[in-house]
Order: sequence, then C-alpha cells, then structure tokens
Amino acid sequence: MQASRARLFKEYKEVQREKAVDPDIQLVCDDSNIFKWTALIKGPTETPYEGGVFQLAFSVPEQYPLQPPQVRFLTKIFHPNVHFKTGEICLDILKNAWSPAWTLQSVCRAIIALMAHPEPDSPLNCDSGNLLRSGDIRGFQSMARMYTRLAASPKKG
Repeated sequence: MQASRARLFKEYKEVQREKAVDPDIQLVCDDSNIFKWTALIKGPTETPYEGGVFQLAFSVPEQYPLQPPQVRFLTKIFHPNVHFKTGEICLDILKNAWSPAWTLQSVCRAIIALMAHPEPDSPLNCDSGNLLRSGDIRGFQSMARMYTRLAASPKKG
C-alpha cells in the first residue's frame, strides 16, 4: 500500500505540473482519500461528443499500479462501450491489457480516444452498438449528440 501511495503522490505532482499541457483533461484527487479521483474530460473534436464535458470517477485499488483503477462515467453518455446506467467502461487497458506504465492521466487519454473510435463489437450499450453495427451512423451520432447536449453541456448563466 505504501508503494501505491507513493506512486499516486507522484502522479498528483505531475498532474499539477501538466495542467496547462493537456487542457482536455482536468484530473483531481479527493482531498481526504488519495485512492479516489475525479476527472473532467472534453469530448473529442469532430465527434458527437464535441463541446461536452464528461465527469469520470476513479477508484484506485491499494495494489495500484499493479492493478488497474476502476473508472466509470458519472456523466450520462450514449456510447457502445459505456454502460448507460452504471457508466462502466469496456476498455482493454482497464481489464486484461493493463500495465503499470499507464497513469491516471494516460487512462483519461485512452478514454478520450475510445470516445472518438467506438468498438461496437464489444458493446455494453447494445442500442448504441447495434446502430453502429447496422451502419446507422447518422442515428448513432444524433443520439450521442442529444445526450451530450442534455447531460454534458456546460450550463450557461
């Protein structure tokens, strides 16, 4: 557990240093628990998620970085690889392809890449996956855009 704390503290310092370097990711550690983090990620450009800001919750195990963090969307998102109700993310690096070389910041980058390049063949959201698999790109994009506007658009005023 001491090694995981040291690693997370190091990542925390890097996040503070890199804030201006990666404006699409805002990673924040819980004040009272270094094993709980949240992130705000911007929807990738030229996707139905563009203009949206999505909140992620990280639960980091005490065996980190030997085990991956649990990450889920807190913001509703219409995406084939994200469970609509729970926010669970189907991404290989969060399961069997995890490596201790990954950081919480690089996990956020991988999730943004997944948003831009969905994998409809391993869906957690079957409605979304079926639209893409059947070739209804317009239907998928309009649903994804609608949920982005409803759930992930910054409030004005």
